[in-house]
Amino acid sequence: MSVVEILMVEDNPADARLTEEALKEGLLCNRLHLARDGVEAMKFLRREEPFRDAPRPDVVLLDLNLPRKDGREVLAEIKTDPSLKNIPVVVLTTSEAEQDIVKSYALHANCYVTKPVDLQRFIEIVRQIETFWLQIVKLPQSDAAV
Repeated sequence: MSVVEILMVEDNPADARLTEEALKEGLLCNRLHLARDGVEAMKFLRREEPFRDAPRPDVVLLDLNLPRKDGREVLAEIKTDPSLKNIPVVVLTTSEAEQDIVKSYALHANCYVTKPVDLQRFIEIVRQIETFWLQIVKLPQSDAAV
């Protein structure tokens, strides 16, 4: 079984820790990488220092409200970059605002999930994201030509 690479872009340490715990108990062998802001996320994705050896993620879990470069800007950059645009981006955020949902889909988010406040429900949502995006959906190979 190959390792599934997940990039989580999240500035809240508690949410990052909960996601990590939920994924540890999942069925897949995965490796979770954490970027704490949008600038760090783009450096990771573009394999810029200090991330020269970073793997290409199979999926990105993206919070919208981030320091330095917010999630909307990160999403726009990913989806307009020919080398990154095929990476599925799951917006995983606390915002339930309709304008954030509409804007995320306009920027080509693959899906939009509101983080539940309830701890058990949050863990369940992360596991469902893992199941859907990493077990059910057929994703392109990272080096496949467009």
